[in-house]
Amino acid sequence: MRRIADSLAEPSLPLFAPAPLAGREAAAMAAAGEAETPLAPTTHAAPAVPAARGVRQPSYLRDHRKRLRARFLEGGAAAMPDYELLEMLLFGAIPRADVKPLARALLERFGDLASVVSASPAQLRQVDGVGESVVCALKLAEAMAARLARARVMNRPVISSWQALLDYCHTAMAHREAEHFRVLFLDRKNALIADEEQGRGTVDHVPVYPREVLRRALELNASALILVHNHPSGDPTPSQADIAMTERIRQGAEALSIALHDHLIIGREREASFRALGLL
Repeated sequence: MRRIADSLAEPSLPLFAPAPLAGREAAAMAAAGEAETPLAPTTHAAPAVPAARGVRQPSYLRDHRKRLRARFLEGGAAAMPDYELLEMLLFGAIPRADVKPLARALLERFGDLASVVSASPAQLRQVDGVGESVVCALKLAEAMAARLARARVMNRPVISSWQALLDYCHTAMAHREAEHFRVLFLDRKNALIADEEQGRGTVDHVPVYPREVLRRALELNASALILVHNHPSGDPTPSQADIAMTERIRQGAEALSIALHDHLIIGREREASFRALGLL
């Protein structure tokens, strides 16, 4: 029994508690024949403070942006000049800087808000302070405006929504730097069933292939067409080439029992209608 009791007895504890890990490592080094280096007093460094995610906006800048947002929400776009609307568009692209100088520089360079939004990325980058985020914000605004205008005319009778159709054409084409040619395909109720770009050209010419226009009309089972192209010069007056091309498409469409309702030429501030001019 004594042997069993002795075997169950807890081993005696040393007088002192085991040394910290650093002490044990020092003892091991001493056993290997290396001199023990006295430990320096332990110091406890203050915990590191994580770096700030971004620089806080100055109070005057926060207040300015807050005032602009409040004015816009209360009075809408009519209560604000173009440069302030452009400022608000740039808030998200440049969150912690005064964007008023950049908004004014863009308007000075391109002339008006529509021209700023419609400018090409290469042109925008020529303005000091314009980076990828600014280009993206402006081109996103352009794309959303075109989508909104297009949604107002798609699958609706164009005769009853003619002004909405003109607004869409101006939004999509008035500020292009090269000629674009598109065709609006209508069903037998004159509802817009497809809107397709058929060609892009230079500043004063766009290639148009009547056979391709009519082939696509047959594929879509369209009953009528409206042709649309722009004049980058801003003057929508039809040229002799415009008139000749339109007549070729009219003759081909007539042979297929497809009506050509109009050919619109979009300028910067106004449009020309072949039907209104007596050319159809």
